[in-house]
Amino acid sequence: MAILVIKLGALGDFVQAMGPFAAIRRHHAGTRIVLLTTQPYRELAEASGFFDEVWTGGRPTGMDVGGWLDLRRRLGRGEFDRVYDLQTSDRSSFYRNLFWTRPTPEWSGIARGCSHPHANPERDAMHTVERQTEQLNLAGIADVPLVDLAGPEWKSDVSHLRLPERIVLLAPGGAVHRPGKRWPPEHFAALARTILDLGMTPVCLGTEKALVAEIAAITPGVLNLAGQTGLLDMAALAQGAVAAVGNDTGPMHLIAAAGCPSVVLYSNQSDPALCGQRGPSVTILRRDRLADLSVAEVVDAVGL
Repeated sequence: MAILVIKLGALGDFVQAMGPFAAIRRHHAGTRIVLLTTQPYRELAEASGFFDEVWTGGRPTGMDVGGWLDLRRRLGRGEFDRVYDLQTSDRSSFYRNLFWTRPTPEWSGIARGCSHPHANPERDAMHTVERQTEQLNLAGIADVPLVDLAGPEWKSDVSHLRLPERIVLLAPGGAVHRPGKRWPPEHFAALARTILDLGMTPVCLGTEKALVAEIAAITPGVLNLAGQTGLLDMAALAQGAVAAVGNDTGPMHLIAAAGCPSVVLYSNQSDPALCGQRGPSVTILRRDRLADLSVAEVVDAVGL
């Protein structure tokens, strides 16, 4: 018997699938389990120990004929008995059609005609965690844990970063095409100044080097790690940090799941009831316009 799990991204969604991944592994103990994903999540998936194999290349573009043919070959040769489609998108549902010359495996998801459909008409109004839990319950998996990235298996060696003892993580980035989801960089700079005044070091994470450089230029003393940390590095930093503050973005899902006390900033452009970060200590602050959220309110929420 072999199992295929499909989860392509984005980062926050991938992190919130870690609980379902663990549930699938426990339910199918001793069975070969393959994850189909994309390259950015390989390291995290392999560190989990939930999968016997991790396949990337799970998202060929529309005109990538070679990519589609390769995916079809791999799916056919996988000899899968069941598929758990945790992406549940039109794309991932279409993958069921790629088995057309072979027996179609059992399928948990929303693909038309699948054996274990998640047919709840309110599924799109559910938080990601509850939606995936219900999907697996309907497929016969009763115990789905909350995501937990606080263990040593999720850490990498970050000693080369020579971090001070007391750090506060800042995640100021986010989708560049959705500026309304971003707290202004000058607000992050003011927060960083307060952190420094309290004897701690603000550490900026993410991939947006220009944005972090702008914050660091306003507030000297900010430790700029933009572009220097992988996902397991972020988990290690989160496990040792005093607290974290960030926009509704992927790194904050990982940081919160690693157990770091986290304050996440939301505007009216995303709904924490559907996608909010989960972890043992998460505070959500929400304003219609994030520019209206004061630095003092955030400092108070962090509780430094």
